[in-house]
Amino acid sequence: MKILIQHGRVVDPASGRDERADVAIAAGRIIAIGAVASDFAPNRTIDASGCIVAPGLVDLSVRLREPGQEHAAMLESEMAAAVAGGVTSLVCPPDTDPVLDEPGLVDMLKFRAEKLHLARVFPLGALTRGLKGEVLTNMAELTDSGCVGFGQAEVPIVNTQVLQRALQYAATFGYTVWLRPTDAWLGKGVAASGPLATRMGLSGVPAAAETVALHTLFELMRAMVGKGAAARVHICRISSAAGVALVRQAKAEGLPVSCDVGVHNLHLTDVDMGYYDSRFRVQPPLRQQRDRDALRQGLADGTIDALVSDHNPVDSDAKTLPFAEAEAGATGVELLLGLACRWAEQDGLPLSQALRVITSGAQSVLGQRLGTLQDSVGRLAVGGQADVCVFHPEAAWTVRPLALRSQGKHTPFEGHTLKAAVRATLVGGQVAFEASHA
Repeated sequence: MKILIQHGRVVDPASGRDERADVAIAAGRIIAIGAVASDFAPNRTIDASGCIVAPGLVDLSVRLREPGQEHAAMLESEMAAAVAGGVTSLVCPPDTDPVLDEPGLVDMLKFRAEKLHLARVFPLGALTRGLKGEVLTNMAELTDSGCVGFGQAEVPIVNTQVLQRALQYAATFGYTVWLRPTDAWLGKGVAASGPLATRMGLSGVPAAAETVALHTLFELMRAMVGKGAAARVHICRISSAAGVALVRQAKAEGLPVSCDVGVHNLHLTDVDMGYYDSRFRVQPPLRQQRDRDALRQGLADGTIDALVSDHNPVDSDAKTLPFAEAEAGATGVELLLGLACRWAEQDGLPLSQALRVITSGAQSVLGQRLGTLQDSVGRLAVGGQADVCVFHPEAAWTVRPLALRSQGKHTPFEGHTLKAAVRATLVGGQVAFEASHA
């Protein structure tokens, strides 16, 4: 299949390209950007007039709910939601049922995902068996099956010695450990500690739940650096101003650490949850405005490497409950592009910066684990795989749950008007999504 994308504005943060140019695709790869050979005969032409032609988005936190949680979402629905949002590559956390701690389970997930011919799926393997924090998994076998890193999802490791051994093992073989920093005892609440949680009678999660975990992690890493090597660690969904400051300090010291933030914490605060609205029950919890402002600044100055949707579809039975009893989570993969663009517009940042944190910035976290795709994911490059997102930057659309392709219909952004409507998504040179009006 030969495809020509015409008359669009090509924006590629990885290379700094920002120009009006055509993009020619053949055999799944980009063969030209700009000057297209006169004898190129496309089977299909996509008119991108008024649109941005960008790399396919990379989302580092998308729960697909398979295997084992099909009542909340199906692989088909969530993959369709991803490409409808312009996401062509996604990372799936290991807290499925059963947990992704055996190569066979990873193989099955990748096989089912590849059969759909939609987004690329990069699974995270469990760091410990059953996510119980006791016995390390066979990381070598899980890596051979396609895992790009190892994490605990929402389950903290209580035993610091186990965490130390996990970091030492990962450092030996060059694996990346993905951790959401939360203390097992301080992090048991349902809302961010503060005056609002106190008035509402909700159990609180202090910022210290995050910073205590970060201090422990960074001290272990410093000790390893002192002995000559340290594991590469990715901090998932930072949520507090104090946490951002610690990550900034760790990076300044040269510790091999990267970081991401979820769209909910980037845009919302605890005040937004109103009268116990369970749509705003997310993990980590929404914090105060000073925290949100620090997150936005950290994303702008590069302390935070990537913005993630933290897509976690929850069925109605688990969500339409009193706030403290409702399951944490929200649908977000279809909103990632619009919310990234909203952040950039509100903070006076260029479009390229909005795209960087959901393309090349996210890709840098995956790095060499992408294998042959390393030079293709999150960027537009001649010779690379043709993963492309075409969107209209000024086209406004309203978030309506029933219109979302995800099986999960609960989002705190319901009713919000966003810009950046996706017109077409290509994965490996094939059209995986096209808007009906495109």
